Amino acid sequence: MFFKTDEQLDSVQQGIPERRIVGNWRDPQFESSEQETSETSYALKKPNAVLYKKKNIMRPFEDSTSLEFFSKKTDCSLFLFGSHNKKRPNNLVFGRLFDFHVLDMFELGIEKFKSLKDVKNEKCSEGTKPMLVFAGELFNTDNELIRLRNALTDFFRGPSVPAVRLAGLEHILHFTAADGKIYMRSYRVLLKKSGCRTPRIELEEIGPSFDFVLRRTHLASDDLYKTAHRQPKALKPKKKKNVSHDAFGTKYGRLHMQKQNLDKLQTRKMKGLRKRRGAAVHGERRTHAAQKSQNWQVGDAL
Repeated sequence: MFFKTDEQLDSVQQGIPERRIVGNWRDPQFESSEQETSETSYALKKPNAVLYKKKNIMRPFEDSTSLEFFSKKTDCSLFLFGSHNKKRPNNLVFGRLFDFHVLDMFELGIEKFKSLKDVKNEKCSEGTKPMLVFAGELFNTDNELIRLRNALTDFFRGPSVPAVRLAGLEHILHFTAADGKIYMRSYRVLLKKSGCRTPRIELEEIGPSFDFVLRRTHLASDDLYKTAHRQPKALKPKKKKNVSHDAFGTKYGRLHMQKQNLDKLQTRKMKGLRKRRGAAVHGERRTHAAQKSQNWQVGDAL
């Protein structure tokens, strides 16, 4: 199975392209039962996915030239390749590319599989953004599983959205690392009445279900992995001057203005605010008398 995106993998945690397209690029020896796993994985990526059923002879861990060629041809950064052989049967290879070169790959062997058709429950609506849960201490301590957790996050996280309503939180993908295996389960969230404002939550398995075992890995060097984390300047949000937000998200703006002369401020013209003619003449006389007394005081001082 082969994933492609509209953009390259700019960063492992941030700047992940929102739209992903998936195609089924599989080994000619890939069994028909394993083809169902590809179609099931494709179903998880709808509607941002396209399925290809062409058979291709590829050995990603021996020679990744073909993958890099298709990556550049289709402008892709994620792929999922299905293979099967006598030595390592029933494999799914999750991989990512950076700058049209393989960044890392994880070969997972399928020991147990349950498709969407095998679970006779109501499914989530197409295109639902899933919630990802990773259980197990190994996802935080083992270096290979830390990278695998990061890759699975890139595959299934869905588009970045500013907010999600409560009713939209209806799909959970649960990954558990225990006893040398990785268990993948898919659940539908049911919101039940609880007698209070917060609903009671129940989980219902809807499929698919995988029991994986980690077989082979290809991890990027520390320098290349660090380079893949860098976010392009064009994607970095520009800081706006004189704009701030409070704890509740309210937006505040600061305006800088010159000092105003309120004496020349134009007000509404009303008859009650007009000055009388006699008062204006009296005011002029008082001003003239004050100037005369000031001149006399100056003359006496001299």
